[in-house]
Parts: sequence; structure tokens; C-alpha cells
Amino acid sequence: MRTSLFVSVASAALLLPVAAQATSADPAAPAATPATEPSAAEPPAAGQTKDGDAIVVTGVLPTSERDVLAGTSVVAGEELTRDLRPSIGETLAKQPGVSATSFGPSASRPILRGFQGERVRLLTDGIGSIDVSNTSADHAVVIDPLLAERVEVLRGPAVLLYGSSAIGGVVNVIDKRIPRSIPKDGVSFDGIATYGSAANERSLAGAGDAAIGGNFVVHADASYLKTSDLGIGGYVLSPTARAAALAAAAGPTLPDDPDFAATAALKDKLPNSAAETWTAGVGAAYVGDTANFGVSYSHYDSLYGIPIRYATASGEEQEAPRLDVLQNRFDVRGEVQTGGGFLDRIRLRGAYANYRHFELEETGAIGTAFYNKGFEGRLEFVQARQGAWLGASGVQYFHRDFNVVGDEAFLPANATGQLGLFTLQQFDLGALKFEGGLRYEHTRQEATPAAGDLRFATATRNFDAVSGSVGASYALGDGAKLGFNVSRTERAPSAEELFSNGAHAGTQTYELGDTGFGLEKSWGVEATLHLHHDGLSFDASAYYSWFTGYISDTQVAQSVCQAAAAPSGRTVDFPCFQFQQTGARYYGVEGDLSARVAEVGDYTINVDLLGDYVHATLGNGDPVARIPPGRLLGGIEAQSDTLTGRVEVERVFMQDRIAAYETPTKGYTMVNASFSIKPFASNPKVSLTLSANNLFDVDARRHSSYLKDFAPLAGRDLRATLRFGL
Repeated sequence: MRTSLFVSVASAALLLPVAAQATSADPAAPAATPATEPSAAEPPAAGQTKDGDAIVVTGVLPTSERDVLAGTSVVAGEELTRDLRPSIGETLAKQPGVSATSFGPSASRPILRGFQGERVRLLTDGIGSIDVSNTSADHAVVIDPLLAERVEVLRGPAVLLYGSSAIGGVVNVIDKRIPRSIPKDGVSFDGIATYGSAANERSLAGAGDAAIGGNFVVHADASYLKTSDLGIGGYVLSPTARAAALAAAAGPTLPDDPDFAATAALKDKLPNSAAETWTAGVGAAYVGDTANFGVSYSHYDSLYGIPIRYATASGEEQEAPRLDVLQNRFDVRGEVQTGGGFLDRIRLRGAYANYRHFELEETGAIGTAFYNKGFEGRLEFVQARQGAWLGASGVQYFHRDFNVVGDEAFLPANATGQLGLFTLQQFDLGALKFEGGLRYEHTRQEATPAAGDLRFATATRNFDAVSGSVGASYALGDGAKLGFNVSRTERAPSAEELFSNGAHAGTQTYELGDTGFGLEKSWGVEATLHLHHDGLSFDASAYYSWFTGYISDTQVAQSVCQAAAAPSGRTVDFPCFQFQQTGARYYGVEGDLSARVAEVGDYTINVDLLGDYVHATLGNGDPVARIPPGRLLGGIEAQSDTLTGRVEVERVFMQDRIAAYETPTKGYTMVNASFSIKPFASNPKVSLTLSANNLFDVDARRHSSYLKDFAPLAGRDLRATLRFGL
């Protein structure tokens, strides 16, 4: 199968005249090669509010943030330094429309507009992370935020050109592992060191480039992170879980019951949440005037704990697993300018990764092992501008071999192959701009269970999906733009949704798929408004999506999973969750406002406010599980050329619109403060940021987390971050 798909990729590449990607292009932007590093990563100049003019580089056609037809965030510079955390989910959690799975401080994957897992794509410089973080919330994302130069979050239908699974959005983490430019003075270096008090967090990372002549550049980077158990703002268990534990402690107990009273009394520290991670990478590139090509190798190694899902009633199990994660990855990136004509340039991007993680018992023995080998590649053809017309098209190929081995293996060995053809075309008529995108995707899923494993059957499924979007924007006046788009998407079920049949210790659920699933289909509409004037910036989005064949995991009677497990002779000890297809509707709003309100001496005073809300309902009228509640975050900031001070307040509201098996989650208010200094005018790369997060040590829990009743967010956290470089 793999050979035939590669042949299909090559044939399609020869037939495609043009290539495209997920973002629109600013007509004024030159068709420049990415041989220059994205300078838009720099923060706003002193005395300016965010003006929405950051260049979004996620896509073949870089564009101004204010011209993207859907909600978009660019995190870089001082903002990235201030919000940096050990996981990419926590790093981005303050962006509009973004929450996190919060399965402890190490395993926290971004949630976009209420979508998570398979419906959000996580990319490293445009290519997937090639891990198993989409499989379960306890699996960490193999992306190191310490080495990120900038992070771009794209939501809405345009990101479907990265794959039909990206309906929730795309997170693209951009680093320098494959150099894009020749260092100005022959050598460049960037480093960061961080300390956080809540988890006794210590981290250090560095990345450097060196020109070696003949337009060749070499790169090396490394990082190290170590944390202790996370400090929290009160009891480990939520009030509901504590009440259940105390009730169990007061009742009759069995010899093997946990100490429920001791569990209810746990506070201040989150047991089994410590972590240690290190990474290393090397790269090399040729950077010419009309062509560039580069390769890199990276290694990721992490050992982290999963917060304990404590038993709160007799007969329940509780485990304290740790995950030992390792990935070796090879990347390639190339681009050549064609010299004119219909095509302007051709781009190639690809990666291969060999991933494994062991879920360790408390004794250190390997309980379950996950193995994943994957390749993803993109070939893109960018058109030369023809008057008002600009576009691009391409072909994408993905293959994954995935296997879970051990007593709690919930999936058979399986392989996923996916071929996608995509195009995006734009027309610039001055104040009025049009954009249309189309993607065809063929997916093949194969399950090949081990001999003698009676839970699984050999199965092969093929899916053909077509997705498209059309949109337009209109400039209402200087700095004001209104946009609207419509999308129709189709998504093939994942291997986990098709083939699961087993217990998963990390989430403490028994997961059951359905090999009979069809395509998940949806319609979506979105309206955007961008207002950008001197001292004022406002970006807002409103969206509505409705699904047929929506795939969700729903808790069902234990007898359903017991019947599925019966051929193997196993018993079902965890709650039974079955993937089902039904209808669903999502709608919501998100917005981000920043305004300059005063100037005092050398300081400019800015205020900002962001908010988001999402509402999601299944076809039977039940709420979708683990949907983040509404939120507001406001801040006031004083900026000068050397000093920046900020105070912010975040209010997360109560979530009581819940699925039948969930519990309500109380709202909380966090107060944060930070201070940053750039002491050397001659070297702006040197900065020191001091911050105090959750100043009042409140007990905060994310409703979107499986563990929210057993694993609160960090308590008071005093942080110091030093950036330095040449």
C-alpha cells in the first residue's frame, strides 16, 4: 500500500499546475523566499499597542494577521517569554479561543474552540509532531516550547489545507532548527534560562547558527527541564471528590481499600507530577538567492508523572503511572524559485520520526508500550501573481505505523495512510478580496492484531473525503475590515475511533471504537472583524458549525464493554466509554481588544481585554463533554524602551452545562503580574522577566481536563526568565 501511495503522490505532483496552503496573502507582500527569518516575531515597539500587522508565516503565502479570514494569534517576543511553560498547551492557554487539556503540567495539549485531540493539528514548522498526543490526553506533545521562536494559532476553515483533522485549528511552532538565513556576523546564538517556584522548575535552552562559507549554515540546539511535584492552591481533590472520599472513609471498608481519609486530606502538592525532559538537535542548510535546502535531526527524551486519579469509592482502582517518552526525528525543507512564468516557486517539506513511550508502573516495570513510526511530506507549487489572481496548490502524504503492546493495550497494531491534494486561490479587487480552497483526501486504515488476541479483528477501511471553503473580506475604511467564510468539511475516522477495545490506565477508561463508522461531515460559517488604528486594535470572530456523523466518546453501561472484552476473557475495571456517531452543533465568539490610554513620561499605558465562549451540543440535546466555559482576561501594561510592567486579571466562569457523567466546575479568578527589563540598549536579545502568577494562590481547575477533580492548576508561581544571545 505504501508504495502505491508514493506513486500516487508523484503522479499528482506532475499533474498539479499550482500549489496552496492555509493562509491568504497580502497583495502588497512581495513573493519573498523564506531565506530571511520572520522578523514579525518581534514584539510591538514601545508605546504601541498590538496592531494586528504581524506576518503570519504558517502557509505558503505569508500574510498580515489582519488579513486572515479567520481567528488567528501570533505569540512571540515578550509575550512568549512571559507565558512560556513546560507544555505547549499551557504556553498558549491565554490566547483567545484557546484552552488546554491540563492532564498535569507536562501533558497539556491545546484545545481550540472546544475541539481537541484528533480535530486539532500540532505542527513543527508546518509538519505534524508525529507523536501520539492525539490518541489520549495523558500523552505529552513532543514539541519543546523552550526552543520556539514564535507560535502561530490558526482557527477556522482555511486550516483544512493542513488536513481534514484540523477542523478545530492548527498550532504551528516555528524554530530555527533548519536555518533560514545566514547569520549577519557569521555566528548567532539565543539562550533562555527559567526558574518557576510552583514546581521548583529549572530549565535551560540554547540554539546557535554558524556560517561555514559557500552559503552554508550549520545549527545546534539543546534544552533541559526538571520539575518537582507541582505546588497547588489548596486541596488536591475538588469539593465533590473530597466529599465522596470522606463518605467512603466513614463507611465500611475492605482490606484492599485505599485510605480515603488520607486522600481527602491531601493538599498543597500534586503527587506524581514531577518531570525531567531533555532535547538536542542539529541542522544544516544551503541558503542561496534563488534556492535553499536544509536538513535536521532532533532527539526528545522525557520522563514525567501522570497525576493520580484517586479512588473516591470502594471498588475503584487508582494508579500513579509515569511515562518514559523518546522520539528521534529527521526533517527536510527546500525551496527553489522558478524564474517566472506561471509558477513562482516550488517548496518541499517533510519529516520522519520514530517514537515510543513506556507507561511505567509504580515499581518501574513497563506496563504498556506505545510505538509509532510516521512520515509526513508536502510538495507545494506557488503561482506567480497574475494581476488580481494569486494562488498555490500542492500534495500532502502521511503514513503512520502504530502499535500498543502490554496488558492494557487498547488498540491493535494499525497503519494509517493518507494522501491529500489541495489548492487555495485568491483574488484581490482592492477593497474586496475573495478566497477559495479545496482539498481531496484518501485515507486507508488497516488493523492487524497480534495472533491470539481475540478482542480485535483484522480490518481495512478506505475513506474518500472532500472539503472546501469560500470566503471574502471587505475593507470598510482605513484600518477596518469585515470578513465572512463558509466551509464544508469531511473527516475520516481515526484508528483510535475505529479499532479501540481495551483499558487505558492513563485516563482510567475502557475505550471502545466502531469499525463501521462513516465520514464525519460538517458545515461551518464564520464572520470576522478587524479594526486597527493608531493606538487601537480589535479583532473578533463569531462562528457556527453543525455536524452529521460527529464522533464523540460517551460513557455507556459497563455491560457494553464487558461484552466486547469477553472473547479475551478479560474483565472491565474502568468506566466504559464508547465512540459513537451522532449530530452536533458548535457555536461561539472570541475577541481581543488593545488600546493606548495614556502616555506618562517615557511610558505608554495600554489596556487590553480578551474573551471567548463556546457552546456545543450533541444531536440528542446533551452537552458535549469537557467544553471550556466562558472567560474574560483583562490587563494594563506600561511600556518603555527598556522596562515593561503588567498586571492582569483572568476570570473563568463556572461550567455547569455538562454531560451526564461530568461534574460541574467552579469558576475562578486569577491575578498575575510581571516586570521585564532590557538592560543593554546595544544588545536587545538580553532581557530579564520576573512574574508572579496566581498571586492569591486560588484553587483553579479546567473543566476541559479529564483530571479536573484530581489535578488543579498551579498555585502561586514566582518565575524568573533570562533571555540572552549574540
